[in-house]
Amino acid sequence: MSSNEKRRWSLVNKRNKGQVTIFIIIAIIVVGLAVLFYFIIPRPGSTAEFDEKNPYAFMQFCLEDKIKDTIDVISLQGGSVAPEHYFTYNDVDIEYLCYTNENLKLCVVQRQFLKQHIESEIEDEIKGDVVACFNALKESYEDKSYDVNLEPGITNIELLPKRVVASFDYVLTVSKAQTDRYDSFNVVLNNNLYELTSIANSVIEWEATLGEADPRIYMTFYPDLKVEKNLRDDGTKIYVLTDRNTENKFQFASRSLVFPPGY
Repeated sequence: MSSNEKRRWSLVNKRNKGQVTIFIIIAIIVVGLAVLFYFIIPRPGSTAEFDEKNPYAFMQFCLEDKIKDTIDVISLQGGSVAPEHYFTYNDVDIEYLCYTNENLKLCVVQRQFLKQHIESEIEDEIKGDVVACFNALKESYEDKSYDVNLEPGITNIELLPKRVVASFDYVLTVSKAQTDRYDSFNVVLNNNLYELTSIANSVIEWEATLGEADPRIYMTFYPDLKVEKNLRDDGTKIYVLTDRNTENKFQFASRSLVFPPGY
């Protein structure tokens, strides 16, 4: 090999080694940033949100994402976490809130107390997270050398105008230099599921009495509301109620007054 070729190969090797070094440095930076974000960004139940004088904020932070996710699932599935009698639409199992399997018959309401059913569904779905978050709160105080007494209580979910409120009848007593008692824990989410559920009940009433509801009527009286009615081959109707401002939605299925083919 000539001296020129040796110099050329030497330059190539140096260039390749330089590129490898740059890739290694970039990889180290990426891993470092990932680790940094992991420890800096607060996570549910982490001590990053713990304030000794404000345990209420800890519980809000710990539970709000779980409650929101549960509401999102329930709203897309007709009010249930795991629908039993449903129509699958766009890969989502949507519960029938009014149904008959006969043609030319009006449907029968399947959920007489839809609001209360939804409240119960949310309560059941989050109960494990409630226990975990209160235990995390207790441990956060203990880590700061507090004597802690936690008395478990009842969880209650309420759909209220423009909000969902989760109340926890727990009592927390902490002692160090002094004794403080905390109770009446609440987690509040801005969500209009109450309003959407009320509209759904009205649509269901029309389905059960006339076999049909007209979306235009609702959108005339509620300009911020979008109502869609999608008719399926078997006569099932999928109603989708969407708040135009928040994009919150509630959808459900109904089968009522179905005319047979050729009727």
